[in-house]
Amino acid sequence: MKRFLFFNIIFNEAYHKNMKIAGAALNQTPLDWDTNLSNIKEAIEQAKSQEVRVLCLPELCITAYGCEDLFLSDWLVEEALSHLPKIVALCNNITVSVGLPIRKNNVLYNCACLIDNAEIIGFTAKQFLANDGVHYEPRWFNPWPADRVEAFLFQGKEYPFGDVIYDLHGIKLGFEICEDAWRTETRPAIRHQLKGVNLILNPSASHFSFGKSELREQLVKSSSLQFSCTYLYANLLGNEAGRIVYDGEILMAQQGKLIQRNTRLSYKNVNLVVAEVDILEHHHTVCEPLNSDEKDKETEFAKACSLALFDYLRKSKCKAFVLSLSGGADSSVCAVLVAELIRRGVAELGIAAFCKKINRNTTELAILQKELLITAYQSTRNSGYATLQSAQGLAASLGATFYKWFIDEEVESYSHKIENVLGRKLTWETDDIALQNIQARGRAPIIWMLTNIVGGLLITTSNRSEGDVGYATMDGDMAGSLAPIAGVDKAYLQEWLVWAEKNLGYTGLKYVNNLKPSAELRPQENEQTDETDLMPYSIMKAIELEAIRNRKSPQEVIDILKLKQLEDERTLIIHVNKFFRLWAMNQWKRERAAPSFMLDDFNVDPRSWCRFPILNGGFKRV
Repeated sequence: MKRFLFFNIIFNEAYHKNMKIAGAALNQTPLDWDTNLSNIKEAIEQAKSQEVRVLCLPELCITAYGCEDLFLSDWLVEEALSHLPKIVALCNNITVSVGLPIRKNNVLYNCACLIDNAEIIGFTAKQFLANDGVHYEPRWFNPWPADRVEAFLFQGKEYPFGDVIYDLHGIKLGFEICEDAWRTETRPAIRHQLKGVNLILNPSASHFSFGKSELREQLVKSSSLQFSCTYLYANLLGNEAGRIVYDGEILMAQQGKLIQRNTRLSYKNVNLVVAEVDILEHHHTVCEPLNSDEKDKETEFAKACSLALFDYLRKSKCKAFVLSLSGGADSSVCAVLVAELIRRGVAELGIAAFCKKINRNTTELAILQKELLITAYQSTRNSGYATLQSAQGLAASLGATFYKWFIDEEVESYSHKIENVLGRKLTWETDDIALQNIQARGRAPIIWMLTNIVGGLLITTSNRSEGDVGYATMDGDMAGSLAPIAGVDKAYLQEWLVWAEKNLGYTGLKYVNNLKPSAELRPQENEQTDETDLMPYSIMKAIELEAIRNRKSPQEVIDILKLKQLEDERTLIIHVNKFFRLWAMNQWKRERAAPSFMLDDFNVDPRSWCRFPILNGGFKRV
């Protein structure tokens, strides 16, 4: 096999130095082979119609990236490879990079197959595997060693496999696959430059988080300058498998300058962008304006979360979102995000195409809004008029279906049964937590019943701050199929609601933006508020960033936050101790929480970013 070492592939067809290159973001789904292949086909056809010469598709786009432990199954890898010839046949007069897993010598690799003019010309294997945050690639894949090229036998032919450099009649092409590019000291591009590579393709599956696009853009621009190449980056798109959101970013750069990008977080299955370049002279032949792409955190939150909800709805085959709309901040955010789903989807796709994607027959916007968002205000004697006004006013402004009912009868029935068993009356002095929780739990059965009747998806409204300290009732307000805002802190959600009222035109938010957050579970004369029960949300956020994201001990958190003078030292110590105590007690709740979206640079989901022992000593000696 020595003849494959440092192998250069010579293309049969002559290349001109001026060519159109393109990247296409694809919205893929694990095990949905037909849709995945259809999206790949559409991307290739769109590229060919624009006379694109080189097209880069995202990482693992045949299978989807989020197959998790299915990658350990031999059959999945074999199925993916069986579909490759169908893609190859589509690639006449174009060069296409397509991602898939390849098992070689009983070892699994994350690969990009390069196809030219309906012929496979080689397979590049990923060299560095993501193993931080939400990524666990070494569980499934193995890294490929640098500068090593071997033979891979497929359908009776041998192809170069590994760290391959492809020669396009004087234009040399190399790969960095996602994580490869982030290893500053040892990344493949360092060796590519020494081998004269002019064009680097980066097929990626890089999850969305606030502000991450800026980092990617800087990486792509600096790489093109540092390695004297044209650099093309192509990411996956949408809520692929449930938790992780991909923004579908496409970036192209030369000589440290961004020459084109797409608009991220699209509702299209395929989002392709093209640029014409002179590869050898590092020159952008046709200088078109850059596509617009808003990067402020508020817009990113609205776009990422609403797209994630859209994909979750259609991929789960549910017919509507059902929401217990309390009139408070969290449920109001969830309601507005569903409204944004409709508004943005219709604006980009048109109402007919949008409705087709979610299997709806109507093309009337008012009917669509009423059918897709079904809300209910479930009150007790402890609920206030202000929250009813808030919930009803917001639902009306969004065009959502709105119901209201009392649950006092159910709560009293449960309470009387326990009183009969115990032989005593329940009181707020002796049974505070139980009396609060039964109200939250009393709301769950009927909202679940409504959800089942309409074939819907029940949203639970827990936020990350509540997840930190367990300020939510299991089988009560935590009941639901999906927790879209569980990855975002409460302080930010409050700020975002004010922004959304002003900048997105949701005038119905005027009610909730004038309320103090309250569970409304104690008698009204107690004037219960969340921050009185816990601590100011701004303080909780500051503690959370150091304790959870930065993994500091209680004493380290105190020492760091003392310097910021957010509150007096005695109160700070009380709040830090309370945070860690409640955090340690409530891992079991986080383990049982509904799936949430990864939106920030960290979260408290034990099945993605933050694993913590359920049984623990509670930081008593730290």
